[in-house]
Amino acid sequence: MSALRFAVVILGAGASSRMGQPKLLLPWGATSIIGHLISQWQRLKAEQIGVVCAEDQPALHAELDRLGFPKACRILNPEPARGMFSSIQCASPWKGWRAGLSHWAVALGDQPHLTETTLKALLKFAASRPQKICQPLWQNHRRHPVIFPAAVFAELGSASEADLKTFLEARSTWRAYCELDDSGLGVDLDLPADYEKAIAAFRPNISSNQPRNNANPRE
Repeated sequence: MSALRFAVVILGAGASSRMGQPKLLLPWGATSIIGHLISQWQRLKAEQIGVVCAEDQPALHAELDRLGFPKACRILNPEPARGMFSSIQCASPWKGWRAGLSHWAVALGDQPHLTETTLKALLKFAASRPQKICQPLWQNHRRHPVIFPAAVFAELGSASEADLKTFLEARSTWRAYCELDDSGLGVDLDLPADYEKAIAAFRPNISSNQPRNNANPRE
């Protein structure tokens, strides 16, 4: 079994309306959530990382600049109000992907609490089933990130389905589920209270000079 030659799509174009501030800019560990996610996937040997964002997200672009994340790897979604699937459909046909990639991991921008052990297990599972769409399964619930083989990822850009769930259900025979015992798979960071609970539960060691509820951890 060879390792995957994979890229990662981090979905970051959402408005974070329920959180009241951009989720990806909240502090996590010694950096922001987006900074943590980028570093985590780099450690997991992703060959390329693309962040989907809206053009009118100056704070996110400023944070990506601070992190040294190249503008060439930012995928702009011109209609983020259409929802998560619109960001995935922008990422699929994007011309900036490197040649030779075999898989894409589509990751939510608000799951910094997932451990590298969990993600490594999912990647290993996908490597042993290279033709399958691989998805974590926790307590019988399908979760994210989802790993797509190249041929299926290419279909996303022109898919007629309304959302990712419908797209996946239409390809049920292509799916494989990796059962994982990680309670973080059941956590969604939608509200300020969710973030505070995640900080308490997962203890990312936020440095004392970072305001806990500041949308921009640089300030």
